[in-house]
Amino acid sequence: MFVQQLINGLTLGAVYALVALGYTMVYGILELINFAHGEIYMIGAYLGIIYLGFFTAAGLTESHLLLSLGLVFLLSAITCAGYGMTLERIAYRPLRHAHRLSPLISAIGMSIFLQNYVMLTQGSADKVFPHILPTGPLSEGGMAISGIQLFIIVASVVLMGALQFFVRKTRLGKAMRATAQDKTMASLCGIPIDRVIAATFAIGSILAAVAGVMVVMYYGVVHFFIGYVAGIKAFTAAVLGGIGNIPGAMVGGLLLGLVESLGAAYISSEFKDGFAFLILILVLIFRPSGLLGEKVPERA
Repeated sequence: MFVQQLINGLTLGAVYALVALGYTMVYGILELINFAHGEIYMIGAYLGIIYLGFFTAAGLTESHLLLSLGLVFLLSAITCAGYGMTLERIAYRPLRHAHRLSPLISAIGMSIFLQNYVMLTQGSADKVFPHILPTGPLSEGGMAISGIQLFIIVASVVLMGALQFFVRKTRLGKAMRATAQDKTMASLCGIPIDRVIAATFAIGSILAAVAGVMVVMYYGVVHFFIGYVAGIKAFTAAVLGGIGNIPGAMVGGLLLGLVESLGAAYISSEFKDGFAFLILILVLIFRPSGLLGEKVPERA
């Protein structure tokens, strides 16, 4: 049972880590907590259902299932990247030099707006994602892992590794790191600050969209309110690892998923969501810089 809970926790934690990366990347550059990021994740889940429905109606899902799923992920990611860049352009960029509370209030307002936008356009009832993938678990030594769990863990690790490579080795990634360290100096060196910040929002939104599609494939349903709870948990994961630190967000997400899964199994499933808030409180009291907080100066 313990190993099984580890698998469940890693699956959940991988999703939290992907969403947490969006929080930590934006905070690393703007020192802004983008509370609307959870809603981008929720919109990604809805888009997964919408695009899959479109391809099913066109007959592509029946004849080319993997191609359809690949297009669902791709189109959802592109659309959410557009949402993220639009948020940055209309809700945060005009307030970049305002008091710190102003963009924070704007982020909360955009979060509420996006929740209501999805509720009004998609309805308040749950939306169902059809089980189109094999659901039979792969069993070995009393341990069972489903195909979708394996996919979520592997895909998340690949994406997190790709992001780390992108930030460390590419020209845009280096520009992001320079902007995070000193925006004024980076601007004087010719780095287009606005484009770099917009790209940061786009990358974070892409990761959130992928996480949203994977979650709706895993659980099979989505609701317009899931972004709030998932966003708070992902924010907790970012704080746990050291907000502003990319490896910290990955570690924090995985740890949070494991704690939540093991706590639900061995303590009480009724307090499953409460573990995230308990961790957030403990981290803020005893280690506000997070587990990897000492690496914040190298943040992206």
